[in-house]
Amino acid sequence: MLYYLLVPLAKDHIVFNVFRYLTFRSFMALISALVISLIVGPWLIRRLRRMQHGTETLREDTPAHHRTSKKGTPTMGGVIILCAILGSTFLWANLANRYVWVAMLAVAGYGLIGMWDDWTKIRTRRGIPARGKLAAQVILALALLQIVYWQPADVWQPVLAIPFFKGWLLHLGAVWFLFAMLVIIGASNAVNLTDGLDGLAIGPIVMAGAAFGVIAYLTGNFRAADYLKILNVRGAGELSVFCGALIGAAIGFLWFNCHPAEVFMGDAGSLALGAAIGMLAVLTKAELLLPLIGGIYVVEAVSVIVQVASFKLTGRRVFRMAPLHHHYELTGWPEPKIVVRFWIVSFALALLALTTLKLR
Repeated sequence: MLYYLLVPLAKDHIVFNVFRYLTFRSFMALISALVISLIVGPWLIRRLRRMQHGTETLREDTPAHHRTSKKGTPTMGGVIILCAILGSTFLWANLANRYVWVAMLAVAGYGLIGMWDDWTKIRTRRGIPARGKLAAQVILALALLQIVYWQPADVWQPVLAIPFFKGWLLHLGAVWFLFAMLVIIGASNAVNLTDGLDGLAIGPIVMAGAAFGVIAYLTGNFRAADYLKILNVRGAGELSVFCGALIGAAIGFLWFNCHPAEVFMGDAGSLALGAAIGMLAVLTKAELLLPLIGGIYVVEAVSVIVQVASFKLTGRRVFRMAPLHHHYELTGWPEPKIVVRFWIVSFALALLALTTLKLR
């Protein structure tokens, strides 16, 4: 919104020319999202606490001591994140850019699915059926991908960029829909599985948002993309503003979610954040970098798959409890130590992913 109000004034005064720059608007989106989070957060937490008073908000697959240490903490705090991301992006992004709208709709849509699930758990102590939840995710992903796919060939191509190789593109054709859908839904549910300790899931989002912000800026810039020999996606640079809002919202929510947490993000936040990084990977043609950038989420999801498969096939468990963060918790690691160490690994993986842009 501010983009349309302030950029036209640049012809009258040079001061307003700064609003043309992606870097400036990205940092302003970050600050705005942080401020929105800090303003909305206290009020919303009070409302959630009153609404959920006496209701169990913890998952069933959680260590027993959480039942006492985290009892009474409200969930569905992801609404704070949604308000911050959407509000800040709306303020600072060029709303004529379809990629921005696709990213915003992904956050809003998956956030609504998560809110539906959270509210159902609060009312009935059971979430919506897994099949219904997955069906909603599939339908939404396919609908959003239609907006991306049906563009002129010189604007968008259904190809997969291969890291470490210059100009290696795998043309997927119609199969791209299935692949992109798996990326988005997989990322969404991986973040959801990681959300089990105070600040654990939200911290790596800051790293992922920063990494994708750089990738979006370089991918959308023809000269930078040509220099680095990466695929140029016209218009993708505007997603760096969305990434700024994502980072600011994550930091703002961490203010309330750090140990001991005042609020849990719930599915409203985890599904939306996972969809955001999954959609960013698809829109910037960085799908194969997502397992590296979001490495913590991948490891957490894989630990659950391995645990379930091992128990069904052999009757034995590989970990004391899955996801992986609960395994370390039951071995004696304090919760803050697990969280910070996972953040450090996430930061290192994000930096490693960015180095691949030059190693081609």
